[in-house]
Amino acid sequence: MRKDKLAGNSCVQERENSSMVNGDGAHENVEDTESKQDGNGEVDGGEESNEQEVIVIQDTGFTVKIQAPGTEPFDLQVSPQEMVQEIHQVLMDREDTCHRTCFSLQLDGNVLDNFAELKSIEGLQEGSLLKVVEEPYTVREARIHVRHIRDLLKSLDPSDAYNGVDCNSLSFLSIFTDGDLGDSGKRKKKGTELEQIDCTPPEHILPGSKERPLVPLQPQNKEWKPMQCLKVLTMSGWNPPPGNRKMHGDLMYLYIVTVEERHVSVTASTRGFYLNQSTTYTFNPKPANPSFLSHSLVELLSQISPAFKKNFTALQKKRVQRHPFERIATPFQVYSWTAPQVDHAMDCVRAEDAYTSRLGYEEHIPGQTRDWNEELQTTRELPRKNLPERLLRERAIFKVHSDFAAAATRGAMAVIDGNVMAINPGEETRMQMFIWNNIFFSLGFDVRDHYRELGGDAAAHAAPTNDLNGVRAYGAVDVEGLYTLGTVVVDYRGYRVTAQSIIPGILEREQEQSVIYGSIDFGKTVVSHSKYLELLEKTSRPLKVQKHSVLNEKNDMVELCSSVECKGIIGNDGRHYILDLLRTFPPDLNFLPVDGEDLPLESQHQGFPRQHRHRLACLRQELIEAFVEHRYLLFMKMAALQLMQQKANKDTKTDTPAITETSETSTENIVDTSQTKSTTPDSVNATEGKELEESIPGLSQAKELAASLVAEDGSDPKSREVVLNACKAVGSICNTSFDIRFNPDIFSPGVRFPDDSADDVQKQKQLLKDAAAFLVSCQIPSLVKDCLDHSALPMDGATLTEALHQRGINVRYLGTVLEFVDKTPAKAQLEHFYRIGISELITRCAKHIFKTYLQGVELSALSAAVSHFLNCFLSSFPDAVAHLPPDELVSRRKSRKRRNRVPGSGDNTAWASLTPSELWKNIGSEAQSYYHFAIQCESVDQVVEKYGLQKTNLLREISIKTGIQILIKEYNFDSRHKPAFTEEDILNIFPVVKHVNPKASDAFHFFQSGQAKVQQGFLKEGCELINEALNLFNNVYGPMHVEICACLRLLARLNYIMGDHPEALSNQQKAVLMSERVLGIEHPNTIQEYMHLALYCFANGQLSTALKLLYRARYLMLLVCGEDHPEMALLDSNIGLVLHGVMEYDLSLRFLENALTINTKYHGSRSLKVALSHHLVARVYESKAEFRSALQHEKEGYTIYKNQMGEAHEKTKESSEYLKYLTQQAVALQRTMNEIYKNGSNASIMPLKFTAPSMASVLEQLNIINGIIFIPLSQKDLENLKAEVQRRQQLQELGKNEEPSEDSPLELEDKIPID
Repeated sequence: MRKDKLAGNSCVQERENSSMVNGDGAHENVEDTESKQDGNGEVDGGEESNEQEVIVIQDTGFTVKIQAPGTEPFDLQVSPQEMVQEIHQVLMDREDTCHRTCFSLQLDGNVLDNFAELKSIEGLQEGSLLKVVEEPYTVREARIHVRHIRDLLKSLDPSDAYNGVDCNSLSFLSIFTDGDLGDSGKRKKKGTELEQIDCTPPEHILPGSKERPLVPLQPQNKEWKPMQCLKVLTMSGWNPPPGNRKMHGDLMYLYIVTVEERHVSVTASTRGFYLNQSTTYTFNPKPANPSFLSHSLVELLSQISPAFKKNFTALQKKRVQRHPFERIATPFQVYSWTAPQVDHAMDCVRAEDAYTSRLGYEEHIPGQTRDWNEELQTTRELPRKNLPERLLRERAIFKVHSDFAAAATRGAMAVIDGNVMAINPGEETRMQMFIWNNIFFSLGFDVRDHYRELGGDAAAHAAPTNDLNGVRAYGAVDVEGLYTLGTVVVDYRGYRVTAQSIIPGILEREQEQSVIYGSIDFGKTVVSHSKYLELLEKTSRPLKVQKHSVLNEKNDMVELCSSVECKGIIGNDGRHYILDLLRTFPPDLNFLPVDGEDLPLESQHQGFPRQHRHRLACLRQELIEAFVEHRYLLFMKMAALQLMQQKANKDTKTDTPAITETSETSTENIVDTSQTKSTTPDSVNATEGKELEESIPGLSQAKELAASLVAEDGSDPKSREVVLNACKAVGSICNTSFDIRFNPDIFSPGVRFPDDSADDVQKQKQLLKDAAAFLVSCQIPSLVKDCLDHSALPMDGATLTEALHQRGINVRYLGTVLEFVDKTPAKAQLEHFYRIGISELITRCAKHIFKTYLQGVELSALSAAVSHFLNCFLSSFPDAVAHLPPDELVSRRKSRKRRNRVPGSGDNTAWASLTPSELWKNIGSEAQSYYHFAIQCESVDQVVEKYGLQKTNLLREISIKTGIQILIKEYNFDSRHKPAFTEEDILNIFPVVKHVNPKASDAFHFFQSGQAKVQQGFLKEGCELINEALNLFNNVYGPMHVEICACLRLLARLNYIMGDHPEALSNQQKAVLMSERVLGIEHPNTIQEYMHLALYCFANGQLSTALKLLYRARYLMLLVCGEDHPEMALLDSNIGLVLHGVMEYDLSLRFLENALTINTKYHGSRSLKVALSHHLVARVYESKAEFRSALQHEKEGYTIYKNQMGEAHEKTKESSEYLKYLTQQAVALQRTMNEIYKNGSNASIMPLKFTAPSMASVLEQLNIINGIIFIPLSQKDLENLKAEVQRRQQLQELGKNEEPSEDSPLELEDKIPID
């Protein structure tokens, strides 16, 4: 496959300060630069399912020579698509040219335009010489230069990552791999490795250890010890230059203190930088003698400070050695919930940023602030007819979205911190609205009793996230001509802020005049508009929204194709905007009691409907999709049954009525429609469908028949009747074909429907009841079943939430899910799931309480309040007392009445009176009222004891949910004499941000087709498609993104299976780095990535690295979910095998026996996984020559194989052979011992075979447990493999993969089906 090439057109760096794309020399050795997209990729779209137009995205690259002042000319590989600007970025990142920012590129004396594409430049060809020519500075250029130098000086300093700014985030992989894996592989020879490995992990990583230390989460990186180049670099107090100096070309003045303690004042002029004669207190702008005039500040400093010269050079060397993925900015900010104490150093740029709010020159766009709305909407309007256009459009949309999310987050924090003036300053705090940087901010409170009917503040808090889900859904449908607002929801310091882009002209008009579609008073007055109906009708099918009529205040019918609150406004720019999309999806009747309406029995049995905080609870889009799909299957079954009956009738010549109903009561028998009242079947259960299938012969043929019949135009009256009946039965809105849509206004208070649609409304009500029942009776059980067979493996709160959401279950059902697990017979095998669920439920309740708690805290007491709350929540210390700010900070003359307080300035100290017992009582009652789940507990210790939780885990969950950042140190939670936290331990409080994630649709199609190919066994084609997907992802998202991470992981797995171990290692290393950077250093996905990387390291002979990585994964897993988790068995088997390979037998046994225990617990003692575990343990005992124990374990394994697979199966035979071998060895050993006893020391002893396992045999076992089979790629083997894969798909009940399904799209593992 081709190497990707750097710096295609993926404009990763719009901002100067993120110009780190790739290290020096990145262009000569194109090997390590796959961080960007491809130089010459044609889209392999030939056998594409979506019939991709095949278009050459890029032409081939070529090489140019670059000549910079004072350096040798060097070659640079470029592609015709690149802009000249991208060569600038590369030069600003290269080690020998990084100190230049203000230059132009010239070809034969002509200056190249920065924004021109290379292919449009005349005379530019293979081998052309481009000269770097220094240009005069302007104030803007001088600022950019200083900022760039500061970035170079700070490039190894992790403080930006700890502080969560500029899209920096942490990565620790290089500490465990000692730098880049590719190199270390070449350095270390395989042979010498065995002697020097110290395999003993720290005590806390060993099985059975109870301590969960925090400090190892962020191992100290020696690289980060800063090499000091300067003591101080800051703007001088003499800025800006006075008029007469401006006319001498002075742009600004800097004040610098060198490491040698020399204090100098520097002038930035149009010609460059020079020393002037000013001091701290006297202004003398004349050049010093010598003035050292230099075009670059680095050249100037190198002349006056030897230490600067030495350290700056060393620092740049180190900077470019780091993997690019450690330095490239992430698209969205990732925050770390722990940080060490970082020294606060002087930093002119940071200081300036804080006060200029960076609106001026941050975004290099003329005209100061950005018009966000215009940018967001214009990118949507870009053409999308072919692949290059779509890529360009998606990239622009993604870029603007990530910029908007960052700006909105900054603005929301400024609003809550009180740094933005309200546009209605006269009103009370909660009603204020703000505009900053062309973004509109409002607080999540019920202002003007807008939501009074719907639940007041609780509804106002839920509405923004519902609205965001609506924006996401309409954005995904992407109808031309229909516009939504940029929307970001930020939770910060207990407040919820909604940030929205501004519709042009909306601020000048009253809302009543501008709304031409929808309702501003929840349905009392409603208007409609033909253009909006036409646009919204295009979204009706994909979003399953039914077109319907409602009555307005004059009792006239008004037609709508959305919920009534969805408002249509035409902006001054002539665009059709829709906003307030909080009811895009239908209401959830399980949480919306309606008088006179009964829910189906399945819901009632579970205690629904339940009262919820607000009336905005709606079903998730995933649930709607699943429900419609379920109904579709049912529709096909119905039609099939009727066809069979018709056939039977023909045979018997009698006429029985067709079936349209299957009713809840009679699962087995099929009921006639002689019942007069035709109701839809109450949420027809999935199990019932299965029973129907089994009880009726020939159903599958009938189904095919039904499918062809549905496809016909329904000309045959008989078949029309069949379809009609089936449509009625499943609640389709159309009688001639299957079509289910929902009316989102059903059960909305204040909405009235015309009389003639009463039937329709009744149908819709029934549909909503069925959907609610479907969630309870199908989706929740299916989630639990997936957890039982380990195809869903949540490890922490976030992955649990994701598992719920994927199945369309809202988190408000968490209590119901836990109760369901509690009643499941196999509860013991769901212990891990139950524990994670309980901890999620508790921390969410704590989060709800924390939110209101924080709203009453003023800024000066924030750290005291947060530490007090954490003490009440987690510390065993029974009477936690709050530290109030000391008296000298509380002013005597507080003005009693201040109306314009900032939102976060409650000047009360009510928070200080919270006690642990009160907090836990509140958590209990919150769990009861919100989740309808009973937690019996008065204190944290009781909960930890009762549910087997760990306090560090609770701390992690609450910190991530609320944005708290704490000092990384060991906390003594269990001391009964002093609280665990002091206010010094609370370092920061971050925002928690929700936003839309725009998708790269084409790339995603390629990725899916690639996965499908792989699953059919076409590995090579799959590999190519996924490589192509990777290029397209890079093209849209830039080099860093969650989806690129998934792509790299799959690619590495394919490389590995196809035997290309070094390539697998390189791709997986990128996947780990990226996962750390975009998901977080201890996210469950990151843990998985570490495990994969360890396997590939082992296969590449890097044993000590493999062990370090596995130990790291085990440490993270212990921290995140504890030892008792099915995934831990896989991890421990891996560790045990590697230790066995390096002959650490006793240590190996500790891990393998732990894996055996966990496997037995979660898979049942008869599982094939357990048999394999027994076998692995037996092998280690054999190596220790303890044959009796070995025999005992292998016998257990043999019994399982025999019972599960039968005598004849190869696994059973293998096991029986091994038993024979062990018995022989045991007998031989015994003989030798007897010989020694008999003859004493002069016995002739047979040499015994004590075998250290070969690396190959260890690797083979590693592959088996990690679910990998190797494929020798001959044609015949491929055929066999395809047959094998198809057989697997038929035996799906048996063939569950070793890993969670979303993690390994490869359903290929060792040749036995694993139960």
